[in-house]
Amino acid sequence: MTSPIVDFLLTRSSAPIPELKEPAPSNAEIETLIRIASRVPDHGRLEPWRFILYRGQAREKIGEELAKLAEKREGPLPEGRVSQEKARFSRAPLVIGVVHVPRENPKIPQWEMLLSGAAAAMNLVIAANAMGYSTNWITNWYSDTGEGRRILGLAPEERVVGFVHIGTFSGEKFERPRPDVSKLYADYSGPWQG
Repeated sequence: MTSPIVDFLLTRSSAPIPELKEPAPSNAEIETLIRIASRVPDHGRLEPWRFILYRGQAREKIGEELAKLAEKREGPLPEGRVSQEKARFSRAPLVIGVVHVPRENPKIPQWEMLLSGAAAAMNLVIAANAMGYSTNWITNWYSDTGEGRRILGLAPEERVVGFVHIGTFSGEKFERPRPDVSKLYADYSGPWQG
């Protein structure tokens, strides 16, 4: 069975972040992206995720703070590394942070809420690609530190699902090696025997 949607999904790939340029999605397109991103399995209708837009000058301010944090953690850094940290959020014209927001619920485990956030991030990627934009979903070292998350606008209990870098890519997309699908599934054969 073929369809334009199946063909699109079979060819979806990420673009190099430094090569994502303007234009980025407009405000109206961003609202549509978030609407699509939030159409995911969400047992209990808890909305265990939220989205943070990083754009404009805020991206440079974040870079300054991340460079300071990297030096605080690692000591003096070479100029190239400082430049790298400063550019973390300014390489693409728009970065959307997908944030896991834990909710208390006696029936729904936190891991399921986190997976709902991952589904939201993937929907965001696919929606942006369907609009003609290119994307790259990453986390990076600052996602694993409380101070890094604070700089990026997260509350102490929140966690990063991913940062989706979005822009226009005019280069040739690199097709990375993909897994051998025949090795990824099998019919059920009974309980695990170890």
